[in-house]
Amino acid sequence: MNHPRGTTYRPWNPEAYRQQAHSPGGKLPEDDLVFFLLDLVPHLDLSAIAAPYEDERRGAPPFDPAMMTCLLLYAYCVGVYSSRKIARACERNLAFLAIVGDDRPDFRTISDFRKLHLKALAQLFTQVLRLAREAGLVQLGALATDGTKVAGNASRHKAMSYGYLSKEVERLRAEIEALLQRAQDEDAAEDAVLGSRRGDELPAELQRREDRLATILAAKQRLEEQARVEAEAERQRRAAAEAERQRTGQQRRGREPKPVADTPDDKAQTNFTDPDLKIMKTNNKGWAYCGNAQVVVDDVCQIIVACEVTAASNDKEQAVPLAEAALANLAEAGIARPSDAAGQPRPLPNLTDSGYYSERAAQGLAALGLDPYMATERQRHHAAAVAAAAAPTAKEAMALKLRTAAGRALYALRKVIVEPVFGQIKGARGFRRFLLRGLEKIRGEWCLVCLTHNLLKLWRYGYAPLRN
Repeated sequence: MNHPRGTTYRPWNPEAYRQQAHSPGGKLPEDDLVFFLLDLVPHLDLSAIAAPYEDERRGAPPFDPAMMTCLLLYAYCVGVYSSRKIARACERNLAFLAIVGDDRPDFRTISDFRKLHLKALAQLFTQVLRLAREAGLVQLGALATDGTKVAGNASRHKAMSYGYLSKEVERLRAEIEALLQRAQDEDAAEDAVLGSRRGDELPAELQRREDRLATILAAKQRLEEQARVEAEAERQRRAAAEAERQRTGQQRRGREPKPVADTPDDKAQTNFTDPDLKIMKTNNKGWAYCGNAQVVVDDVCQIIVACEVTAASNDKEQAVPLAEAALANLAEAGIARPSDAAGQPRPLPNLTDSGYYSERAAQGLAALGLDPYMATERQRHHAAAVAAAAAPTAKEAMALKLRTAAGRALYALRKVIVEPVFGQIKGARGFRRFLLRGLEKIRGEWCLVCLTHNLLKLWRYGYAPLRN
C-alpha cells in the first residue's frame, strides 16, 4: 500500500494474519470473563441438566452439558441472547471459541438446549447466590424491591378486544352457515365431476373459518375467565375493606361503588401470539405487551436475591411474594439473617416505592420479620424531615416513618441499590425483550438473566473459584 512520503506506519500484513493460528489463551487477558466461567462451571451442580442424557443411547453423542451451560451463561453475561447470534459468535469470537473449541453447536442445538433445560438452568440461581455469600458480597444491610416492564415476544397487531372478538364470532358463524348451505346446494352439480373422491371433503375455505372461529372462542374464554378471577378478587377486597370500616367505625368516603361485573369490558384485550401477557404502559409513554419483571436486591454489591415475572401491570400484590422468595433463596443458599445482641434475627429493612404499598402488604412484610419502608406517595425532593408521631391510620404512620431523618436516609438508598440493576441489565447488556413465549418460560429466561448479573458481580469483584 502506498503512503504519503515521509509518513511511517506500523507494519500491517493482513494476508499473513489470515493464515495465523489464534489461541484464545494467548490473545485474551488472563482475567477475562470467559476463563472465570470456565473455572467456575465445573464447580456447579449440573446433575439436573445432565440427567436426561444419562440413559440416552440413540444417535450421536450429545454436547457436554457443562460446555453448553457455560456457553449460555457467557452469552447472557455479554448480552448475546439470540441462539443464531450465539452460534455465529462460536465461529468468529475468540471467547466463544475458548468454550466450544472446534466442535461448534448450531443455533437449533443451542435453542433446544435452552428450552429443554430452562427450569434446571434457573435452579443455578441459588448456587450462584451461595458463591456470592462465600465471596462476602451478600451482607443483608437492607433489601430493595422494584420492577420494570420488559417487552414480550408478542405483537400489538396480533390482538383483539373482547368487543371485537364478539363481533368476529357472529360474523364467522354467519359465514360458516352460508358456506355450509352453499355446499349443500352444490352437491348435486359436483357429483358429476368428483371422480374417485367421496364428495364429502370439507372445503378449505370452510376449514380456515372454523379454525379461526375456534381460536377466537378460546381467546374469549381466556378473557372471561380472567374477568371472573378479577371480579372475585375485587369482591374479597371490598369485603375486607367493609369489615375494617365496621371495626373502626369509619364512614365510607365518596360514592357507592358500582356492582362488580363478571364479564370482561369490551376494551379488554388478549394477544394471540402470547396470551399470557397483557398490554402495559411503558416508560416511553407507549403501550406494549410486556412482562412485569421483579427483583429483590441486596444493598452492598447489588446482588439479586430473588426474581420473578408477573403479568400484573401494577406491583400492589408483589411485595410479600417477592419477600418470601428472597428469604427462601437466602435460606437455601445458607445465608443467615443478621442477629441482634440477644442472638435473635433483627428486622431486615425492605425498601419499596409507592407502587407496592398497601396496608396488607406492609403487615405481610412485618410478619415475615422484615422492616418495611414503603413510600405511600411520590417522594418530594428537599421536603423537611419531621419527628415521628402517632398517626390515626397505618398509611399515615408509614408516611411519617419515611419522613423522619432516619427514614429518609434509609429510603434514599433504594435508588442506588435496585434501580442501577435495571440499568445494567437493560442498558449495558441490552436485554430489553423476552425471546421466549409463555409466562413460565419468560420466568425462566428472566432468572437466567438475573443469575448471570450475579455472576458478573462475582467476576468484577475478583472472586476466584477453587481449581481442581
